[in-house]
Formats: sequence, C-alpha cells, structure tokens
Amino acid sequence: MNAARVGCSGWNYRDWRGVLYPPGCPAKRWLERYASHFDTVEVNATFYRLPSRQAVAHWVAQTPPGFCFALKASRYLTHVRRLIDVEQGIATLEQRIAPLREAGRLGPLLWQLPENFHRDDDRLDGLLQALPEGRHAIEFRHESWFADDVLAALREHDVALVLGDHPQRPFQTHEATASWRYVRFHYGSRGRRGNYSQSELQQWAKRIARWSQEGGLFAYFNNDWEAFAPRNATYLRKRIETCAAQD
Repeated sequence: MNAARVGCSGWNYRDWRGVLYPPGCPAKRWLERYASHFDTVEVNATFYRLPSRQAVAHWVAQTPPGFCFALKASRYLTHVRRLIDVEQGIATLEQRIAPLREAGRLGPLLWQLPENFHRDDDRLDGLLQALPEGRHAIEFRHESWFADDVLAALREHDVALVLGDHPQRPFQTHEATASWRYVRFHYGSRGRRGNYSQSELQQWAKRIARWSQEGGLFAYFNNDWEAFAPRNATYLRKRIETCAAQD
C-alpha cells in the first residue's frame, strides 16, 4: 500500500454533531457516517476495554470494503503490566478482533507507552518477540527511548516508530523504522486550543505526500474536542492530494 490513509482517533464524540454527523443522526449510525467520509479510523476505546467479538463483527458490517481499523492495544498490557508477560493478553486481544482480521479490515496495532515508562530494552524485546502477524506501531512518550539501538530493534521487526506530534514532546523524530509510517496528531501548536492551523497542515501535507511515495502511511488526529479532529483530517487529506498531484 503506497498511499496515505488519514482519519481520526475514534468516532463516538458528541462534539462532532453538526459537523461530521447531521442533526438527528443517531449515535448507532455514527460509524457508518464516519466511514462514508474517511477510509480509516484508530480505535481508541480498545485501550480502555476490549470489545466483544460481536461488537467487532458489527464494526465490519457498518463499514464498506476497504475501510481499515487501527487498534490501540490495551492499557493493561502497556500501562499496568508495562510489557511484562504480554503473551496471554495478546492472545485475548487477537481472539476478540478476529472478525477484523478475517474480513481483511485490520490495520496496525498501536502500542502506546506511558510518559513515565523509561527505556527498558528487555521489556521492549519481549514485546517485539511476542507480536502477532501484521503491522505494529509503538509510541514512546519518554525521551530515553529515542536512541539509535532502540530504533534499530524496531527496524529489525518492521515496527513503525509513531511520530506523536505534540508541542510538549519536542524530542520526537521523523526517522522511519519500518517500510511504512504511523503519525498521530495530538495537539496543534499554532492554532487555538489544540486545533491545527492551515499552515501547519500544509507543512505536514508536503511531508506526508513525500513519505507516502516510499511506503504506506497511517495518520490520525486525536484532538477530538470541538470537532477539530474531523476538520483537520479532512483538510490534511485534501492538501496531501494536491501536493501529490503537483509532484
């Protein structure tokens, strides 16, 4: 997949009424409406609670062929267990999300580590050895992880280093560790209240248009409040298309 998929982190937000969801559109149809506008979503809810297989099968039924779900791994594995003995937890996750894999709708699994989780090579190696088949991306939030040998370990397993854009984490790098990329937009630095400005998005569009020629790319907006995320994602996708057409 040599293309960029752009979407949001979740779809179940009341602030999006009147922006992405028409007045009167019931919440049970929000995913269907979302999928008519975007071709991918990052499921943030799986970080807090694993869905049932029935619920996951319903996601498949509500979305068109080609729609892709990125899933955030359980905080029990990343924040409670802190990557210790994750094999059973991964097996449970795989059992629950099987309908996505069977339908060809499963995108990357996102492993987000907490900000107070310092570098631990043994725990990272344990995770990398336990990862199931498919794409995986890891988001480090402590500066100690951003070292050459850590990035080399990710490259060995074709695991994408998440570029988590946030003004409070300036140590993030644009360096690629996989044959594809994963970008998370947390908080714009030039717009108001975390909204991304058009100039910021234009800069990102140029980068992403270039990166997507090298391999697949997934990008998600996590600034869901005040409907910033769907607005920013829509604008960025259009600008990427424009930049790609100009190359």
